[in-house]
Parts: sequence; structure tokens; C-alpha cells
Amino acid sequence: MPERSMWIVVLVWIAVGMASVVIPYLLGCMNGAVIISKYILRDDVRDHGSGNAGLTNFHRTFGGKLTFVVLLLDVVKMIVAVAVGGFLLSWLTGNLILARYWSGLWCLLGHMFPVTFGFKGGKGVLSGVTLMFCLDWRMGLIALGIFLVVVALTRYISLGSCLAAVSFPVSTWLFVSREPVILVMSVFLAGLVIFMHRGNLVRVAHGEERRFSLHRKEK
Repeated sequence: MPERSMWIVVLVWIAVGMASVVIPYLLGCMNGAVIISKYILRDDVRDHGSGNAGLTNFHRTFGGKLTFVVLLLDVVKMIVAVAVGGFLLSWLTGNLILARYWSGLWCLLGHMFPVTFGFKGGKGVLSGVTLMFCLDWRMGLIALGIFLVVVALTRYISLGSCLAAVSFPVSTWLFVSREPVILVMSVFLAGLVIFMHRGNLVRVAHGEERRFSLHRKEK
């Protein structure tokens, strides 16, 4: 009986550990821009503009009427992923902060590389900022402030997004944790967002990047 009980405990731990990865990832795969454009508007956002399944390309392509719905879906999925995945993994590890970073990472990966949409997703800006607010409101405010100031001055969404991402590991060190594992995860999360914008940054450097406009819509 003791041996059988031990195996049951091991299986429960494995199941919970897998759920802490699968649930946040699948939630991340629920890409608001793709869902709204492909299944409601019947016109996949990835067939337009930059081909990106993100909020900016959705707004440029379809205008602002449904942009708020896309924003809401992408915010809510990250909140749920951090809450559920964080609870599951913290039950195993006893480290809630680590569990939230871990869950946020997998949700972000699901958003960027969704198995449900051929691994072609968004760039993770909105999801990343939402994660920062979930971890510490000061982190979210700093990132959002950097983003808004840079976009207001340059009208480059991509530049504002990358500079906001750079603040992630710095804010982690200042406000959340200085544990090496968590700091490495924060650097990796920021690096993912910057990596997804690599093409945009090249276009910014060459003056070829499109500038953001609240009223512009793709013809």
C-alpha cells in the first residue's frame, strides 16, 4: 500500500505539472485577432498588412470597432492563465511568484506560436503588459508608460513595445524578486517580445516602418 500511494502521488504531481504548462499554453492560443477576424468577420487578419495576428494589424486592417473586443480577449486569457497555472504550479513548488512567471511564459508562447492557428500568432505585447500587471502593478505602469511615451513621440508601435519589454527584467529586479531563476525567465520573456519585433526594428532603423494612426485603416 505505501508503494502504491507513492505512485499515486507521483502521478498526481506529473498531471498537475503538465496542466500548469498545457492550460496556460492553450489559453494563449486563443488569439483574439484571429478569432474575431477569421470566424466573425470571415477575413483572416493574417492575410492583410504585416500578416501579424496582433492588435495593431487588426486595427489597421478592420478599424477600431472590434479592436476593443480583441484587446479584452487577449487581456483576459493572460489573467486566467496566470491565475490557474500559478495556482497549480505553486501547489507543487510552494513558490507563487515563480509559478506566475512560468504560467505567463507559456501563455505568451501560446499567443506567439498557437498550435490552433498553424503556429502563426501575435507578437505578445498586450499579453506581456498584462502579465506585468498580474505580477506587480508598478511593473505594468512602468511598461505602459514607456510604451505610450515612445509611441506618442515616434508613432512607432514596435519601438515602444521593445523598449517596454526591456523594462521587464529591470522591474522584476526592483519590485518582484532577485532570484536568479526568476530573473532569467524575465530576461527570456523580454527577449521573446523583442525577437518577434526583429523585422520591425530593422525597418525602423531604415525609416521604412509604418507609423501608427488611430484613424488609419487599410484600403
